[in-house]
Amino acid sequence: MASLVNKAHWQFLGLVMAVLALILTAATSGMNDWRVWYVEDMSVFSDSMVWVGVWRACFYSHVHDTFEVCQSISITDSFVPPEIAAAQVLCMIAIPMGIAANLLAGYAVRHVYFNVNPNRITWVFSLAGALYLITATCSLVPVIWNTHSVLENRTIDFPPEFSLPAAPHRQVVGLGVVMGFASSLMLIVSGLLFLVYRQPVKVLQKPSSEAEDTEGQSRGNTDGRTDEFLGAIAETGEEGIDNPVFKAEEKA
Repeated sequence: MASLVNKAHWQFLGLVMAVLALILTAATSGMNDWRVWYVEDMSVFSDSMVWVGVWRACFYSHVHDTFEVCQSISITDSFVPPEIAAAQVLCMIAIPMGIAANLLAGYAVRHVYFNVNPNRITWVFSLAGALYLITATCSLVPVIWNTHSVLENRTIDFPPEFSLPAAPHRQVVGLGVVMGFASSLMLIVSGLLFLVYRQPVKVLQKPSSEAEDTEGQSRGNTDGRTDEFLGAIAETGEEGIDNPVFKAEEKA
């Protein structure tokens, strides 16, 4: 019997991991807390923290009409630093790139599991792996860049209508950066799993020696029972009892 070895079990795990990573990537790009500022002037703020994300900056205020105040950040704004602008562009590239990689990966894994032209699918695994690594790069570059800016306590020159201080007292990385690192690492692992995939090899499964011995013993037992049955018939024929009626007819 022929069977396939080197099934795509690890690649299936990589696909599941990549789907989760893409969800994290999309969530990361929309989070407001890539950078968390701590301010000392509480004349406007209800809390000492200001959350700066890729697309907007938010804080709690007791002087504005709404308790939570958020201001949008656009790539066309003159005050936007390069790390924020790069994050907006690269995150928008990473999401469709990751979707394309997941579609290719699902197509490849399905063909292997259902044995549909598995010998011609290796290049699809490689392409999906390459797209995963590109997606991870697009996600990882802005995360590392913004982390570097936070560690150096770099400020952002927000306009006056944002009601934000010129510089924070201190700042730390937010949950968005942590999620960005996690999703990028998962995408890298998925990409490597798909790149190392090799074409399945068909092998013939031979019956084991134990099965052969069992089959031989079964045949021997059958032959022995047949011989005993034939011997019993022969013995019965030699030592049979004569029919007296038949003998009387012969004498007449």
